[in-house]
Amino acid sequence: MTRILAIDYGEKWIGLAVSDPLQLTAQPLGSHPLGSEEENRLFFADLLKKYEVSLIVIGWPLRMNGQPGNQANLVQKFAQWLKNNFGLPVVLWDERLTTRQAQVLLQEQKIKAIKGKKIEHTLVAILILETFLERKKLDESTP
Repeated sequence: MTRILAIDYGEKWIGLAVSDPLQLTAQPLGSHPLGSEEENRLFFADLLKKYEVSLIVIGWPLRMNGQPGNQANLVQKFAQWLKNNFGLPVVLWDERLTTRQAQVLLQEQKIKAIKGKKIEHTLVAILILETFLERKKLDESTP
C-alpha cells in the first residue's frame, strides 16, 4: 500500500508527518523550511517518491465558526501548487484546535519556545494525519 503525507503549512516552515504503508499510524518527518519554488519542488519530489505517497492532507485553517481563517488563502494556493506539480490528490483537512493541542504537549514536556515552534509544526502535522486516519477508518467500517 501507499502512504499519506500530512502537512501543517506555515509561512516559513512546514510540519510533516507520514502514515505507515497500511495507513494506520502517523509518523513524524520533522519540520522543513520553505524555500524557492524550485527548492520546494525538488524537496517534495524526493519526499513523495521516497515514501510512495498517494495522497496529501493539508491542515485547513478554519475559525471556530467554520469560516476560513487568515492563512486559508495561502494554504489553498499551496495545495493547488502541489496538485499542479505532482498530480496527487490533495485534501484540505480541518485543523481547528490542533495548534493549541501541540502547544499544550510542548508545555507539558517543557520544550523551549525557539525549538518548540519547529516541533509544533511537526506535532500539528501528526495530529492532522491521526484525525484523518481515524475518520478514514470510520468511513471504511460504516456500511
